[in-house]
Amino acid sequence: MQQEALVNQLHQMLGIVLYMALPPLVAAVGIGLLVGILQAVTQIQDQSLPLAFKLLMVIAVLALAGPLLTVPLVREATAVFDNFPLMTR
Repeated sequence: MQQEALVNQLHQMLGIVLYMALPPLVAAVGIGLLVGILQAVTQIQDQSLPLAFKLLMVIAVLALAGPLLTVPLVREATAVFDNFPLMTR
């Protein structure tokens, strides 16, 4: 396999990883900010409250957006398996 083809393949895979990680990460940051503001306003100092809300939000985002997030992964995996004999020469 040529070096530029390997670099191109790794670049595509890292893009897919970033694409799949972005929605849950944004949801966790957003809900963490909202819960933090709520805790500051109400002076509730419970440490498990933000974690529980973040966990529920990430699970909800993955459940709702999971089929959309896996499309590029399946497409790239299919392309890699189809082109595997050419890549290993």
